[in-house]
Amino acid sequence: MDGGPRVPEQRRAGSAAGAETGTLRFGVLGPVRAWRGEKALGTGSPQQRALLAALLLREGRTATAAELIDALWGSEPPPQALAAVRTYASRLRKILDPGVLVSESGGYAVRGLGEGALDASVAQDLAAEAEKARGAGDLGTARGLLRQALALWDGEPLAGVPGPYAETQRARLEEWRLQLLESRLDMDLEQGGHAEAVSELTALTAAHPLRERLRELLMLALYRSGRQAEALAVYADTRRLLAEELGVDPCPGLSDLQQRILQADPALAEPSAPVTEQAAAPVRPAQLPATVPDFTGRASFVADLSAVLSSASEAEGRVMAVSALAGIGGVGKTTLAVHVAHRARSAFPDGQLYVDLQGAGPRPAEPETVLGSFLRALGTADTAIPDSLEERSALYRSVLDGRRVLVLLDNAKDAAQVRPLLPGTEGCAALVTSRVRMLDLAGAHLVDLDVMSPDEALCLFTKIVGGERVAAEREAALDVVAACGFLPLAIRIAASRLAARRTWTVSVLAAKLADERRRLDELQAGDLAVKATFELGYGQLEPAQARAFRLLGLADGPDISLAAAAAVLDLPPEDTEELLESLVDTSLLESAAPNRYRFHDLVRLYARACAERDEDRPSEREAAMSRLLDFYLATAARVYAIERPGDRTVDHLQVTERSGQVFSDDGKALDWLHAEAACILACVQQSLAAPTLRKAVDLLLASKDLAESGASALRYGTATQAARDAAATLGDAYAEGRARTTLAQVLSHAGRFEEAGTEAAQAIELARSTGDPWTSGNAHNEQGIIANCLNQRAVSEVHLLEAIKAFRADGNRPGEASALCNLSRVLVSLGRVPTAIDLVRKGIAIYDELGLTFRLANARYALGIALGHGGRHDEALDELNGALATFTVNRQRLWEGTTHFRIAQVHLAAGRPAQAAQHAEQALTTGCIGGEWMRAHILTLLGRSLRSLGQTDRAKACWHEALAIYESSGSPEADELRRLLPSVALL
Repeated sequence: MDGGPRVPEQRRAGSAAGAETGTLRFGVLGPVRAWRGEKALGTGSPQQRALLAALLLREGRTATAAELIDALWGSEPPPQALAAVRTYASRLRKILDPGVLVSESGGYAVRGLGEGALDASVAQDLAAEAEKARGAGDLGTARGLLRQALALWDGEPLAGVPGPYAETQRARLEEWRLQLLESRLDMDLEQGGHAEAVSELTALTAAHPLRERLRELLMLALYRSGRQAEALAVYADTRRLLAEELGVDPCPGLSDLQQRILQADPALAEPSAPVTEQAAAPVRPAQLPATVPDFTGRASFVADLSAVLSSASEAEGRVMAVSALAGIGGVGKTTLAVHVAHRARSAFPDGQLYVDLQGAGPRPAEPETVLGSFLRALGTADTAIPDSLEERSALYRSVLDGRRVLVLLDNAKDAAQVRPLLPGTEGCAALVTSRVRMLDLAGAHLVDLDVMSPDEALCLFTKIVGGERVAAEREAALDVVAACGFLPLAIRIAASRLAARRTWTVSVLAAKLADERRRLDELQAGDLAVKATFELGYGQLEPAQARAFRLLGLADGPDISLAAAAAVLDLPPEDTEELLESLVDTSLLESAAPNRYRFHDLVRLYARACAERDEDRPSEREAAMSRLLDFYLATAARVYAIERPGDRTVDHLQVTERSGQVFSDDGKALDWLHAEAACILACVQQSLAAPTLRKAVDLLLASKDLAESGASALRYGTATQAARDAAATLGDAYAEGRARTTLAQVLSHAGRFEEAGTEAAQAIELARSTGDPWTSGNAHNEQGIIANCLNQRAVSEVHLLEAIKAFRADGNRPGEASALCNLSRVLVSLGRVPTAIDLVRKGIAIYDELGLTFRLANARYALGIALGHGGRHDEALDELNGALATFTVNRQRLWEGTTHFRIAQVHLAAGRPAQAAQHAEQALTTGCIGGEWMRAHILTLLGRSLRSLGQTDRAKACWHEALAIYESSGSPEADELRRLLPSVALL
């Protein structure tokens, strides 16, 4: 929001046009202001503004002189009150348009204003429209209208306007605003926005402690967020406060809600009025892959599965329908499921979700990752998606409640992978395909899919090849489908090859398949049954196509970009694209998105087998993967350099033979890193053998933003651990030191400080033996951070001074700035605040000189902490809010949440507990650097804020949760909390 004043919305097109030609508009939901078009008008002295406000709020009715005198001065007007009123009116006439301020019956009135000219009238119209929409069940529209109405308030109504009339109207307008706000929050909860509402309600109840409706909404929001103890604590705080202040008990609604929470009333767990229509067009995902136009046979399976889906779509459906298709690879599970899903689309008007779970590959899709993509597809903002699998699964089921959505879970590994992805509510349905029969998937309708019947197989073959060619050689066609084992995928590939070769006859194809050396693999069970079919397609490839097929299958990532594929094949992008598109035409490769390609997991395994068998020189396989590693390392280094100009890290990375991808727009560099996260980390784990180990470790260094964003932190940590273990096994002290330094940072971010300290200590020792300047500076820097978190200030100071020394010796000025900022935080803890401020300002000067806006946010964060401890609260908030904005733009979610925590600390120190509580809630929602350890800190601070607001029971609930976290990790902060809890009991 900009810093300019709000003006009344233009409610009609005519009014908007009028704004351009100079229509008068007025504001009373803040300071009393006037505009002609976009130009602000002077409204005179406070008494003159009081007169204007009194006339505007009468909505055209005449006010007598006596009424206006009473409005401005009350029972003790000045001797010349009437003359003053006339003077104010005369001055206003000169400001306003002719005929607007009229004299009538010894008084005055404001007339002739256009529709939407007064912000209070606009708000009234919006509120009335919202009430109509709510009555019609359109909660999304109603919420949007109320948000527009509430946005018209710009601080205190009639701010600075004197007189008893203004005082009365100020109270009325503020009460009206609170009523609208309560109504909007009520609808937020009805539509499942409880987690987001907690922060706002916490601040509102602090500002209006006796307003029971706000307390009731906060209790409900906390309960639905899984925070039952805090919800009950809100009631206890309210009951005590009402008794002390007013000598009354809570209202029946509040008491009834407390009892329902105690009884775990199931009706409270979900919104009482599910979404019927969103203000904006509802998100209806349509993710089903295209169905094949020549789908053939399977009539009994189609009917069976369609009947199950039909039962789920019925209005009175009793359970959520789940069907699980099992069979060997290539039997047509996906084709059948997609075909049935398309037939049933009309029964699921709220959308269809699809995912390939990669169950047959070396790295099956993680349920939490899939849930994240599903939630985004259903319209959930990234910031609202929780971290843990359990929370994502619960939110997923909540989002689907009341919707009719079909979920197709393709290629599942086992039931454990599937369970968190099931909708769980009636009206929805799930189709699952897998190689294994899911006997342990409770309530699932199990379908065992076998090969085609001879008639179905021949029909499919005929549709692809053409009726004329098959009719001429029917017996040969029967031989072909029989040789394919009636396996649909084998038939499809064989027929497609034949269709593409007009000079071949069916007999030629049949003769090729008659070779038992080709058929033997096909007739075996499991994956080998599909291998012969893939062999047929592979055998028809041109040499360049076959090489591309083999080499691209070596990469472990879920897909591969065109640029990365060009690196693997060592070809220009144009030639690579032509090859890959030709492979897509053969169905041996899929087009995942523009300029992105992927293998079906079975095809990938087959491609690798071909690479091992057919590459004359094994070194070619290693060379291809080395080129891919080079591409990722060079490109990640380029992103790193763009984000951190002047940082010497890029100078200490292994030299690559490829230059990597170039970005025409620097803003796209970070987009590339996050888009390629899964592929980069898969490449790291594939490259941990001796020849490429150091480059793999350096790729982790260059892509460290993945660890700090939160989105890929778990996979980044897994890859880093694997790199450390590989380096230790191979005895490569240089790579091991870098991997341990990086792992120390990952563990520190997760709040596992003891483990992080062990890794950093070993990295320091390794740096001494290898002389690696990167490890030396960064390991000491990391150890200093860790020691500070463990309250080992003296140890921290020693390591950070060593880090500064190492960075200066290396000429790494950003590294030096980072260590200076970290040292400033240590000195703050030691009470040496002025020195701390001087140090961090030196760091900021370095960042400013280098143009490091991204890392400058870390320095402003450190400066905000130091200024806050120095009692310079307003300056501290300026720095922290600036850091917060930068972290948000750069998608550093964990730093964003941590900064909210620091802002909360400053507000609490400045005696603003309501604002502190609101930012602490935001930190809990967003997540922070430091994992559970930091969560306990936030809960402790939130408890202090709530205690200052008189909400002692809720404060105790927060502290008990924090104490449990501290005790589980053996943190010394547990002792402080144990002292706090008895002090609350005495209040």
